[in-house]
Amino acid sequence: MTSLRPLEQLDPVRVVGLFTDIDDTLTTDGRLPADAYDALERLQRAGIRIVPVTGRSAGWAHMAMHLWPVEAVIAESGGACIHRGATRRLQWLFHASRDEVLRDRERLAAIAQTVLEQVPGLAAASDNPFRLVDIALDYCEEVERVPDERVGDALRMFRDAGFSARASTVHINAWSGDFDKAPMALRYLREVAGARLPEDLDRWAFIGDAPNDVSMFEAFPVSVGVANILQFADRMTALPAYVTRARSSAGFVEFARHLLACAAAAGSGDGP
Repeated sequence: MTSLRPLEQLDPVRVVGLFTDIDDTLTTDGRLPADAYDALERLQRAGIRIVPVTGRSAGWAHMAMHLWPVEAVIAESGGACIHRGATRRLQWLFHASRDEVLRDRERLAAIAQTVLEQVPGLAAASDNPFRLVDIALDYCEEVERVPDERVGDALRMFRDAGFSARASTVHINAWSGDFDKAPMALRYLREVAGARLPEDLDRWAFIGDAPNDVSMFEAFPVSVGVANILQFADRMTALPAYVTRARSSAGFVEFARHLLACAAAAGSGDGP
């Protein structure tokens, strides 16, 4: 907890791009408020390249690429990334070959069905038809909140079957293979954005809110948590460098305003 510094201490003048979580970072109570979307647009107009990084489905990512002011979207906890190629056509990166992804997902679906049968209260997440890599089980978004003990039981069942599994703020995500949010973010920077790594890492910031963002907090020195991350701090292996005063989407807006104000000050010559 002591490693979390207030956002005011962050000097982000070198930042040219922003990775952002979606649930409870851009959103509040499952909604994207107008001021959060406005913050995305203002960042984009200022030249900040925005890449959401989420456990949500590939289908969500495809929608965001068409409707949001974003450069790319990393979906399904790093299993897939959608971006525009030189021709502006949408292109996909996957953590493994497409054949491997399809084969692994079939095995995963069978275990997920067993988990649903044995752990009361869970339901298949409503966005599963739009997922290409992982499987998501809903434990509180569209169902009555399932007790933490049962969520833990479900996680253990997936792991005992040889799969990776982790709980976000709304879903249990399970997958096969070695991937996470940060490895795909770094791959995007190298292969698509043309960044030099590790030299350019401090030119990209990340903002998130939960334990499933740990790999991003570890990878990016300019990392920010919205205030609701404090409820998870004692169970996380890595924390962000900075924290906002406000929670969820209000915290994102707070960070966007800080980023834009620092950029404006630097441009006017008033900054350090």
